[in-house]
Amino acid sequence: MRVAIIHYWLVGMRGGEKVLEALCNIYPCADIYTHVYDIAAISDVIRKHKVHTTFIDGLPYSKKMYKKYLPLMPMALEQIDLNEYDLVISSESGPAKGVIPTSTAVHVCYCHSPMRYIWNMYNRYYDSSGLMTRLMMPPLAHYLRTWDVATANRVDDFAANSATVAQRIKSYYRRDAEVIHPPVDTAAFRPVAASELGDYHLMVGELVGYKRPDLAVEAFNRMKAKLVVIGGGEMLDHLRKIAGPTVTILGPQPFDVLKHHYARCKALIFPGEEDFGIVPVEAMASGRPVIAFGRGGATETVVRDRTGVFFGTQTVEALIDAVERLERIDFDPADAVARAGEFRTEIFMEKFKSFVVRSTASRAQVGVA
Repeated sequence: MRVAIIHYWLVGMRGGEKVLEALCNIYPCADIYTHVYDIAAISDVIRKHKVHTTFIDGLPYSKKMYKKYLPLMPMALEQIDLNEYDLVISSESGPAKGVIPTSTAVHVCYCHSPMRYIWNMYNRYYDSSGLMTRLMMPPLAHYLRTWDVATANRVDDFAANSATVAQRIKSYYRRDAEVIHPPVDTAAFRPVAASELGDYHLMVGELVGYKRPDLAVEAFNRMKAKLVVIGGGEMLDHLRKIAGPTVTILGPQPFDVLKHHYARCKALIFPGEEDFGIVPVEAMASGRPVIAFGRGGATETVVRDRTGVFFGTQTVEALIDAVERLERIDFDPADAVARAGEFRTEIFMEKFKSFVVRSTASRAQVGVA
């Protein structure tokens, strides 16, 4: 089949782009369409494909300020010519699924989440924005929600990266979605001997408000216990200011440093609510337990009281209690590694291929009828 993959933007390698890499490996001749393409920030796997951009890519400072052009993205998507493709795969988190395939093409959407900034996290983005943005957000979000719901009808079948996201798809679009957890390169991580373990906990991820890195820092300040934080983002400077003497903010680090700390930490701290959350799976693949907020994708990957523990409210007291509870659990690194193996890349690829086959067959039966 002639395959087109629509991905919202290509400006870095995060979870969505790891999914795109797997799709590229499934469909090695697929063409990719995206709003903005920063070739230097993208992996060789993706660069091997023919990448087309919308007119957004040609606008001023688009590679840094692409989100400012969100109101124009629906129009940009609808200008993409997909007439030559039999299968269209949209990778949705920002605007991607709103393309217009031919009436004979199959369109499947792998949804990382409906756009957070107009749906489940709208109020959080609104509250943290400046005056001008707050004035613009209500009418803009209303327009985008209307368009977003309407374009759900352009999708033949949805796949969601977690049950959490499948529920959002049901709530916002009134569509069912098959849950296919995203690929994790679990083979890249491995445990170390007990003698090599450190005396610190670890937090990894983009340092932004909804991931609650401040909660982890405040809890370990209060406990006077060691915490290492790896990641960059808008809160990096703030966290360095509030970090006590037992908290080390490393900022962005290369993969080898990340692997080193994953394998040697006492446990991973995961205080935010994520759609899926690859970081806990990487920690478990490294043989380490997870202390996670008990909502979102972590509840689908971490096994309670076996590969980690949960805390029910995003408070310092609840996180401290969870840290103390984990110390009383008889944790086996082999259990964590085995659980992580259930999310390896090969499983994602097989499930996604089967999903597309079923969608194509279902569409063919409708056509015959």
